[in-house]
Parts: sequence; structure tokens; C-alpha cells
Amino acid sequence: MPHRNTKKRKDGSTYESPYYKISITTNGRRLQRSTRAKTLKEAKRLEAKWKDEIWNQQALNVEPERIFMDLMLNYLKETSKTKRSHKTDIARARNLDSFFGPDFVLNTLKKRHISDYIKERRDSGVSDKTINKELSLLSVALKHAEEHWDWNLDNPVSGKRLAELEGPYRYLSVEEANALIQAAEARKPGPKTCQGLYLKTFIILGIHTGCRSGEMLGLEWSRVDFENNRIRLEASHTKTKKARTIPLNQAARQALLDQRDEQSINGLQTPYVFAHIGVRWRGQRIANLKNSFASACKRAGLKGVTPHTLRHTCASWLVMAGRPILEVRDILGHTTVKMTERYAHLAPENLVDAVSSIEDRLHFGSTATSDEQSPEDSSPQVIDKMDEKWWARKDSNLRPMDYESTALTN
Repeated sequence: MPHRNTKKRKDGSTYESPYYKISITTNGRRLQRSTRAKTLKEAKRLEAKWKDEIWNQQALNVEPERIFMDLMLNYLKETSKTKRSHKTDIARARNLDSFFGPDFVLNTLKKRHISDYIKERRDSGVSDKTINKELSLLSVALKHAEEHWDWNLDNPVSGKRLAELEGPYRYLSVEEANALIQAAEARKPGPKTCQGLYLKTFIILGIHTGCRSGEMLGLEWSRVDFENNRIRLEASHTKTKKARTIPLNQAARQALLDQRDEQSINGLQTPYVFAHIGVRWRGQRIANLKNSFASACKRAGLKGVTPHTLRHTCASWLVMAGRPILEVRDILGHTTVKMTERYAHLAPENLVDAVSSIEDRLHFGSTATSDEQSPEDSSPQVIDKMDEKWWARKDSNLRPMDYESTALTN
């Protein structure tokens, strides 16, 4: 019989849920589920429907109707504490929901639906990379349902991954970086004046360390080593779940010292490098700087720049300075060097030096240079046709066809 749950609040009062809940026993297990229905009549209808689905599944091996909303809500709930991209998954799920709708029956999901989704997203100006990530969420959720909930559904997302073109990645020039830092400081006097400093610190630290936004905003003073000029990122703080240590140059070190002094002047005692100074959230960690960063970019006249551009800038500057790719990989914390190779095109002079280093190894052609040619040897070099080891001669780079043509003409 459907019923409403009654909960007791901390103050002693009771709270009754507006939605009816049902309990169904199957195979010795008791299943409880909210109907999301506010009337008893509707709740009874859903209870009868679900009982029929369970009977059909057990007796006739018929897969019950699986609803898109049930899939996404339950998947996001179960992975909220294990996936670091949980908040991003929520945003992607909203995009999927806007196309499929909460009541879409997943049993009817076909490849044509995926193709239609791709077309609509492309028409909206969304990149193929973003579309792949959204469809990947749907695919992973379907696999999760199969492995953990015994759902037996097709996964038409498989094989529909779009080709992603790498780069070019937006990075800041030195002039743009200076303009952005100045724009971050240019705030009108008021309660948010202090925001100019921690935004400036965020920008300088991002450019000079290559840290991700989340790594910087979660940074604690206990992990800043001013004595050895480095910051420590534990595995729990990084995207790759691998600890790493990042050296601090003079610019990054000074920015952190200024940030610490500013907190001291404002009487702020907090473990976080980036913390709110205002009354409401005083001392708490700053969750993101997207809005203030976007405002600074607007004041600086920069387009296509996001907080992640600071990381691209660090990598690009290191590569253009001639630092080896492996060093850049270690600073950025990439799992494989393949990720870092995206920036290799920024140092084409390295490739020129590489091919120049072997240009004098081989002697092309059948004649020596004017400096090397002696008066006694003024005729073209000819390989003796009877020499069976012509291919091993060190003074010739002739191919077989060259050898034949040369021998015949002489």
C-alpha cells in the first residue's frame, strides 16, 4: 500500500513527504521506491504498473521500461562521492535531458537518436569534444546500470565517438598576461577591493606553475614551502590522483607572500590560500573565480580566455623557452607525454636544429665538391661494374639505377 514518509526534525517537529512511497517484495528482497506522485490514486497506479513489470521480467524475461530520468538521477547519486567530475556530470546530464526528456524510454534508444543528438548539438555551435564528453556520460551510465542494477539495455553510443581535432590552444602573450594582471587589480574601492589581490595571485600562480584551477583554489598554506620554494599537491588534490611537487619561481613566490600578508592585514585566519574575506563566507575556501576572471578579461579586452588558459600559457611559454617536453610534462602533471606533445609545435626551431645536426653525415651525388676535388681526380666518380660490393662503398651514395646508368654512359 502506498504511503507517505514522516520524518522528525531536529527541533522535534515532524515533516511529512508530499510524495507517496511504495514497497514491493521480490525474490525475498524488499524494494522501496518513491513514486513522485502526490495523490494516492496515481501512486496505486504506478505500484500496479511496477508489479506487472517485475512479473514480466521474472516470468517472461521481458525488460521493464527504463526511464532516462531514473538512469541519470540514480547514477549521479551513486557516483557523487567517487567522481571528481560530479558537478560537470550534472551540467552534461542537463544537456542530455534537454534533448531526450525525463520520460524518454531507454528501451527504445537507437543509434538514430544519438545521431540526432549530435546534429542538434553541432547546430547549436557545440564542439565535437564537448559532444563526446556528454555522450560518454550517457554510455558510462548505461554500463553502470547493467553492472550494478541488472538492467539489460543496448548501448547505441558505442561506435559514435566523433573525431577531435587538437588545438590550437589559446595562450597569452606576455603583453596580454600583463594586461590581465593589471585588469585584475583595477577594482573600484568597496567591500570587494580585496578580490583584486587574490585574483591577481590566482593569475600569476596559474601562469608560473601550470596548476589547474581546482588545484590552486584548494591549496592550503600548510602545503606551501617557502623555505624550499615549492608547493606540494597530494594525490587527493590532483585530477590524475598522483602527488606531485611544483617549484616556485620568484614571481610565484612573491605573489603568495603578498597574498599571505593581505590575509594577515585583514585579520583572516584560514588554512586556505584563496579564502573569502567578506563577512558571510569569511575564511571559507573560494569555490571558483569564473565570474571575476571573466570580468577581468573583459576589462583587459581579451577574448577566448578562461582560467584554464593560464595552464596553457605556462606550458606554451616553457616549450617556447626550449625546455624539454618531459620537463613540461612533470610540471603540468600529465599522466602521459602524449598530452604534453600538444605544445610541441610551438618550438619548430628545435626541429630545424634536429635535422641540421645530420646534414653533413651523407655525401650526395657522384662528384666531390670543388674544395674536395683534386687535380688528378677531375672525372666523375664511376663504380666498377665488376665490383660486387658497390653497395658497401663509403664514398658513394648511388642507388642501383644510378650505378647502371653511370656504367653504361662510360
